[in-house]
Amino acid sequence: MPSISHCKDTIFVFVCCMIILASNSIFSAASKNVQELEKLKQMQRQDYLKGQPTGSVQATDRLMKELRDIYKSESYKNGIYDVELVNDCLYDWNVKLFKVDPDSQLANDLVSYKEKEGKDFIYLNISYKSNFPFVPPFVRVIAPIIQGGYVLTGGAICMELLTTQGWSSAYNLESLILQVSATLVKGKARIAFNSSPRGQYSLSRAQQSHRHLVQIHEKKGWYTPPQEDG
Repeated sequence: MPSISHCKDTIFVFVCCMIILASNSIFSAASKNVQELEKLKQMQRQDYLKGQPTGSVQATDRLMKELRDIYKSESYKNGIYDVELVNDCLYDWNVKLFKVDPDSQLANDLVSYKEKEGKDFIYLNISYKSNFPFVPPFVRVIAPIIQGGYVLTGGAICMELLTTQGWSSAYNLESLILQVSATLVKGKARIAFNSSPRGQYSLSRAQQSHRHLVQIHEKKGWYTPPQEDG
C-alpha cells in the first residue's frame, strides 16, 4: 500500500503537470493572437501600398486597438466569448457568445442546444463602416433563431446603443459584446428549437428591420422599462 508521503508526491506532480498544461495552452492562444494581429498589419500595409485600402486609417487603427484589448481581456481568456475575423477582414467579425447569465433560461437552452445540435454558443456578426467609431457597428444574430431577447426579424437587435442616438465613440467593443449578452437575458431570450426555415436570419432582413426600428424610435423616442422588469 502506498505511503501517505508517496501519495502527496504523486498529487503534487499531477498538479504541477496540470499547471504546465494550462500555461502552455494560454501561451499557445496568446501566440496565435499575436500572429493574427501581425498578419492583419501586413495585409493592411499591402492594401495601402496597392492603393486599395480597406476602410479608413482611423477606423483601422481603432479596430486594431480593440482587437488587442479583447485578446488581453479576462472575459475573452475565460471563454465567455470568442472573436473570428470573416475572411481575415478587420471590418467583419463573427462572435461566439458561449456564456450568459447561468441563472437564465437562455443558459439552459444553450445546454439543450449542445445536446441537440452540437453547438453551445450564440453566433453574432458585427460589421463596421469606414467612419467607425463615430457611427455604431451593425450587430445581428446569425444563429440560432431567438424568440424574445429584443431580437428582431432577420436577427437585428433592438438596442439604443446600436443606433446613432445611443452610440458613443468612447464605447469599447468588449463592453458592447457583453451588453448584447445582458440584453438577450434581460429580454428573456429563448432558443426557438422548432423554428421553420422561413424564419431563418439574413443580413438583408436584419438591415431592413433595423432601419424600421430606427425610424420608429426617432419619432417616439426610447421606452425605458420599469426597474422590476430589468
